[in-house]
Amino acid sequence: MALFTLPFTNPIEFAIALAIGGGFVFIFQRAAMTAENRETSWVKRLITGPNGKLLWGGAWIVWAVVFGLLLGTFTDRTAASAYGSVGLVALFTGFFVMMGYLWATIGE
Repeated sequence: MALFTLPFTNPIEFAIALAIGGGFVFIFQRAAMTAENRETSWVKRLITGPNGKLLWGGAWIVWAVVFGLLLGTFTDRTAASAYGSVGLVALFTGFFVMMGYLWATIGE
């Protein structure tokens, strides 16, 4: 119930959070609506073309090896340790690397 009273108890912080969230949505929308036929042929050739699968596949393998070795070195595996923050970075970067690989593979 406290979550629903948050805008009334902390109106300034709530407005700032809404402004930041709205800014993110605006930036994401502008990035998604950019024209695909710009003078960036290197993107189509390297990232989304047939060779893009090799680039993103290699990036995924490098990601798996680096974070597999890095996260395997931690002995204290609780959320309060450095393991949690490195794991969060691995989660986000892995998502974007995998989405790039899917984009290059399906978009062909």
